[in-house]
Amino acid sequence: MIRRFTLEPFGDAAIRVRLNGAPGGRTLLAALRGHAGVLDAVVTEHHALVTFDPSAPPRRIEATIEAAIDAAAGAGDSARGASDHTVGVRYDGEDLAAVATAIGRSPRDVAALHAGRTYVVAAIGFLPGFAYLRGLDPSLVVSRRASPRPRVAASSVGIAGPYTGVYPFASPGGWHLLGRAVGFAPFDPSFGARLALGDRVTFVEVP
Repeated sequence: MIRRFTLEPFGDAAIRVRLNGAPGGRTLLAALRGHAGVLDAVVTEHHALVTFDPSAPPRRIEATIEAAIDAAAGAGDSARGASDHTVGVRYDGEDLAAVATAIGRSPRDVAALHAGRTYVVAAIGFLPGFAYLRGLDPSLVVSRRASPRPRVAASSVGIAGPYTGVYPFASPGGWHLLGRAVGFAPFDPSFGARLALGDRVTFVEVP
């Protein structure tokens, strides 16, 4: 029987949790951050990382992880405490036509396939506030660009692999750009990331 999670050393001040298909999400994140001795934790779809003071590693963290996984599985972790967000998008991105050609559809089809779906925040990383949104239409699943751009404008909406997302800042990036989010900032210095694990996002086309 495959264990639901595996603990792996990650240097002298961190533990990596391999989730082995078990649910993680916001329940696991809250449990890890509340565990005595944990300085911080990051949770993704398949792993979690726990950091601590190397002079005082956390005790009995396995029991905390077990309880969190049970709670997430029994209560529908992605829905509990999640928020809904509607984001307007102007579909005029630099890669819109190229993506359309790659999948054998029109640019209008690409915009329609991307908008109107409900996406779920699967992880946050790469940049502060950058949310990896799961739920992309299967026909839009394409590999990252062969050559990343040295600069992607803030609020650009991109796709890569099974994810879509909104760039919170101008930065290098290798995702295919479909358009620009209008009136939505993924990160605000006054309160941090706007999106959290499990939140639901719907994109709607705006002129």
